[in-house]
Amino acid sequence: MTLQPIELLAPGGDVTAIKAAILAGANAIYCGLDKFNARNRAANISLEDLKGLLHLAHQNDCKIFLTLNILILENEINSLISLLNKLVNTSIDGLIIQDIGLLYILKKHFPDFEIHASTQMTTHNKGQIQFLEKLGVKRVNLSREMNMEEIKPLTAFGIERGVSTEVFVHGSNCISFSGLCYMSSVQNGNSGNRGRCSQPCRDAYQITPAGKDYPLNMKDNSAYFDAKELIEAGVASVKIEGRIKKADYVFTVVDTWRKQIDSILKKQELIHDNSQLYKVFNRDFSNSYLSGNIGSEMFIDSPRDYSVLHLANKNQISSIAELEEASLLLYQEKDELKLAVEEQMRKLSIEKPELEIHISGEVNTPLHVQLIFEKDCIGLESSVLLKDYGKEPLSRDVIWKRFKTIEDTEYHLKDLDLSKLQNKTYLPYQDLTKLKKRILFYLNGNREWKEAIQIPKLNKSIEAPDLPSLSVIICSKEDAHLSQNKEVIVYFELPNCFEETAEKWVAFFKENESLIPYFPAVLIGREYEFAVEMLLQLKPKLILTNNTGIAFEAYKNDIPWIAGPSLNLVNSFSLLVLQKKFNAVGAFVSNELNKQQIQILKKQTGFKLFYSLFHPNILMTTRQCLFHQVTGCEKQIIDDSCLYHCSKMAKITNLKSSDYYIEKSEGNYHKIYDESHFLNLKIVNDIPHLFDGFSIDLKDINTQTKMEESKEMIIEQFQSLVKGEKEIVDELKSKYAPFSCFSYIKGI
Repeated sequence: MTLQPIELLAPGGDVTAIKAAILAGANAIYCGLDKFNARNRAANISLEDLKGLLHLAHQNDCKIFLTLNILILENEINSLISLLNKLVNTSIDGLIIQDIGLLYILKKHFPDFEIHASTQMTTHNKGQIQFLEKLGVKRVNLSREMNMEEIKPLTAFGIERGVSTEVFVHGSNCISFSGLCYMSSVQNGNSGNRGRCSQPCRDAYQITPAGKDYPLNMKDNSAYFDAKELIEAGVASVKIEGRIKKADYVFTVVDTWRKQIDSILKKQELIHDNSQLYKVFNRDFSNSYLSGNIGSEMFIDSPRDYSVLHLANKNQISSIAELEEASLLLYQEKDELKLAVEEQMRKLSIEKPELEIHISGEVNTPLHVQLIFEKDCIGLESSVLLKDYGKEPLSRDVIWKRFKTIEDTEYHLKDLDLSKLQNKTYLPYQDLTKLKKRILFYLNGNREWKEAIQIPKLNKSIEAPDLPSLSVIICSKEDAHLSQNKEVIVYFELPNCFEETAEKWVAFFKENESLIPYFPAVLIGREYEFAVEMLLQLKPKLILTNNTGIAFEAYKNDIPWIAGPSLNLVNSFSLLVLQKKFNAVGAFVSNELNKQQIQILKKQTGFKLFYSLFHPNILMTTRQCLFHQVTGCEKQIIDDSCLYHCSKMAKITNLKSSDYYIEKSEGNYHKIYDESHFLNLKIVNDIPHLFDGFSIDLKDINTQTKMEESKEMIIEQFQSLVKGEKEIVDELKSKYAPFSCFSYIKGI
């Protein structure tokens, strides 16, 4: 069997890490600029650095992908467009994106970029691939939680549609599905969706009943021994995590993976020694997501470097003296590697290559321009002859006024020589401009230079608003009777995993015709296929979905749909693309936004906007079992019985005495909730003309927030609020305390 080459994609948090990755043999590197990327704790690089790095990387057959992988706020659109106007004239190999609105802007106005979907988009089913394909995405980074049997068919499906897949194979593991974690955001306003995650999952907590101090801390991901199977599956790229890691770490990991991939491709042999990976920072390793053996083995009760402990275990070291000696040798080896890498990096320059321009000519001859850069020399001539009369004679200032765009290329102008240009010669400005465009064509890799564009501003809807509706979210069949209240809309949230048949769920919704199906954010493998089967059998009048795969199926089958709150929509272009490209009839606005960030959104005619007023404040969703580290569990590996039947709650408390509630319900993944519900009563009066409806979530999640009233009474009280009865506000504040609406003040 002939194996196809696979891309080794390395992290580049700063210039030195990028150089190290190039030296170690990376095929591609992903890095971020000072703004708009999901690792603001990394040093990152400037735009000028990027131009030099592109030249260096391409000289070494290495691609550079730029991360613009955060949610883009409304007031950032103009500066983002300005950046894209600069990037479009670089040789960047691709952009990595999270925001749906940015995907729309790129496809419509900057179609020449190759676009990759970030891990923050939580891609894990076929519908999501089709959704992203429609937005111009050429590669998707699959959710880290997927196993090999789920990756293989999804990769084949993508290849059929011209969409390749990428898999994280080494580095830190997020315990939450990426893009669905709000723990850092809710805790202190540092949103992971804006690159500011403070990693509270790595913190120490009050010791749990299971005896753990770090109950959410997971081992690092390492698929080193799964490389051959990933290559055979047709995965296009294996990605190493670590944009906040230093150059010696990047070099070691990339070099080790380079040797593994080369051994597989050239010899069809797997290297079985991963000792080099243990010599740089790690929290021990696990491939359990990839193997499908999710369980207690994936946790480690310490966030610190495991390198020395691994060495001690491997060499059966028991005495403190022996451990200190081994540790000293390890760190000496690390220092030697660091010095060796630094020495090699000195040979790599990110200085822009030099360019000389020699201009010559005399009256009645063409203006001649000679470009000298690196090993090339190109001669150009004006299409008209020089004259001895005109508006302004050619001079350095006149020529530079037309040629100064050269400073924006990936070349440094060393010399502009006019010594052989006859004095007082004239050439029309338009002809100088034509020459400039030809020069830029050659300096831009034989591509036309693109002039800066402006994105047309979106207009707000002028529709007269109706009185906002109230919707209610439930997830228990016992609450289905709430849909008998004809004054409210009731959404029934479906589970992540289905044990019952599609026919039974179809029958349930037909028996309760007023209920609207609400699809969750994560639907993997057969669970997605089941959800699609149910959707097509039921053909509901409307659905609410947090999953873009289900959204695509609804669009394809002419089923009206609303984008749910977990899609985290934060700008008008995100709303526009769902309406214009996928026929969505409405969307929930992100609860991470503050008042100012919300009120500048531009709603389009015929599109409804919604906002969740009251809900259990979900912090994360995980495929992992959290009870192993908290209360203990007799099972070491999660199985179908766990998913379908386990129903438990537990609590962890951080060292500041804040509580977090762990909830596992039948058919659902584990979730962590904040200690109090989210309640925002201000927005009803603050922004009265933007929203068509408000929602309350009445799922039975026990937090510190008091919920003593019947659900019927809760609905009645919030109906009064939505109808404009201001006197109900104080009553609601007292009845449903404590509560939080920190994000409405802080924003993201």
